Amino acid sequence: MKRILIMVGSLRAAASSAALARALVERLPPGVQAEFADIGSLPHYDADHDGGAPVAALLDQLRAADGVLFVTPEYNYSIPGALKNAIDWASRPAYQSVFKGKSCFVISVSGGALGGVRAQGHLKYILNGMLAEVFPHQEVIVPEAPKKVTDGRFTDEGILAFAEGALSRWLTARPVAP
Repeated sequence: MKRILIMVGSLRAAASSAALARALVERLPPGVQAEFADIGSLPHYDADHDGGAPVAALLDQLRAADGVLFVTPEYNYSIPGALKNAIDWASRPAYQSVFKGKSCFVISVSGGALGGVRAQGHLKYILNGMLAEVFPHQEVIVPEAPKKVTDGRFTDEGILAFAEGALSRWLTARPVAP
């Protein structure tokens, strides 16, 4: 059984990134178990503190996961602050964090025409800086994402099929790092 942790960049329950992540979980192949990280419960990163139970829970989830799927919106040409905060908590100790060697896949969404490509680029840069293994597949981007959600469900079958294929290749490309 492969276990993936899903980190959704938006904290809004009705976010298109969250709708897309939920739709993709429904399409995961047999033998893959998914769990969502609760990045909204984390305190602001502060190197003088350990972050308590919320940070310990996130680190446990990351350690237990074979890979991490990021589904993030683009905020101000980059990733949301809550997602960066979660990554900052998990990035220590430098070059020896739970992300070292961790297989990661990045999907970005936006309300605009570019689909969050700048956020995706920034997130991949950050992950590379932590020595994570970012899957080098053709990028999955979702432009005009809010228009693709109906009653809380992501409904664009073309994007779902493309993302499902990309995730399948990620999950089968090689054994994902422990």
